[in-house]
Formats: sequence, C-alpha cells, structure tokens
Amino acid sequence: MLCVHPNGLENSRFGFSVSRRIGKAVARNRNKRLIREVVRMHREMVVPGWDVIFIARRGIVEVDYWAIERSVLNLLRLAGLLRTEHGNGIGIEEKPN
Repeated sequence: MLCVHPNGLENSRFGFSVSRRIGKAVARNRNKRLIREVVRMHREMVVPGWDVIFIARRGIVEVDYWAIERSVLNLLRLAGLLRTEHGNGIGIEEKPN
C-alpha cells in the first residue's frame, strides 16, 4: 500500500511501515530493508516534492527482492510519481532551465 502527500520541497521523502502482523522483528526489519533498497536504487526516477509512505502487507513475507521491486515500481507508477520520457510524471511537464 502507498500513501502520498505533496511536501513543497525540492526532494521527495520516503517512510516505511511494517506492522507486527508481518512477523517478528527480524522479518519486519528484513522487509523494511528490502523496500528501502528498492527505493534507493530507483530514487532518481521519482518526481520530487512528495512525501511517500510504503505500508507492507502480509504477502511480503513470501516474496523475494525482485517481486518487491516490481510492486514498489508499480505502486509509484500508479500514483503518477515516476518520471516519464515526456515529463516528470503526474501529468506535469518539466520547466526548461
């Protein structure tokens, strides 16, 4: 699950929430690290100016890094926060310098 809110800054900020329902601390921290790594690897693709919170669900325990990567990128794409070839996402064209 993904929650987004504009922050008025020149960069996007990310938060990660993993409930106790996911499992014990080891499982929660592992999944938080995996999501954080996916965001770190693709941060330049995200439109600046947003606060983004990823909320992990139970199914995350059974999947590998690649499935998490696909899910994170899909959530960001659906939210309109991934830069596109023709603009910066969310239907707003970048201003020329």
